[in-house]
Amino acid sequence: MRRERLTIVQVGEPVLRQRARALTADEIRSREIRQLIAKMRQTMHDAPGVGLAAPQIGLPLQLAVIEDREEYLEDIAQEHLTERERRPVPFHVLINPTIREVPGKSVEFYEGCLSLAGFTALVPRARSVRVECLDEHGKRKSIEASGWYARILQHEIEHLHGRLYIDRMHSHTFASLDNFNRFWKGKPIDEVRSALNRTRQNPG
Repeated sequence: MRRERLTIVQVGEPVLRQRARALTADEIRSREIRQLIAKMRQTMHDAPGVGLAAPQIGLPLQLAVIEDREEYLEDIAQEHLTERERRPVPFHVLINPTIREVPGKSVEFYEGCLSLAGFTALVPRARSVRVECLDEHGKRKSIEASGWYARILQHEIEHLHGRLYIDRMHSHTFASLDNFNRFWKGKPIDEVRSALNRTRQNPG
């Protein structure tokens, strides 16, 4: 049986800059939304990615799916997993979410997006967040997250407000994935930041 894949729209599509509308209780219970969630989950896996928001498949709805699978972590050095506080996150759905940053330090790591295919940049974000949302059954859910999971939540919820990581990135760190792999992959963030700052100060 052929699997149906959704098209992930790319930066420049107006829907990525719209504020998504909330889903009603009737919509959440509908067969159409159940099918959409299943298709979004499959599309996220096929990409592959750890999150996908409805605006990324052309729909301005406050709906996102998240899953950071254990297999995605297998080829990442333990020191990098520890530094990023990254652990597997089971599949779940966010509907009509609100988010609040927990006071404390922000953290900076390279981040990518399925709607900016082939690029990455250093993005500062809150280390910890609290999220209130509905799940796929319309039940209220509270999430407290830190580390990489908090980053995923912030990234996906920003999609629902028409924002992209390029709005908060350190613009001088923006790079193609090819060049990121050539020059910066595996290096400590402090080392990357220092090297890029020296380049800006001494352009030659």
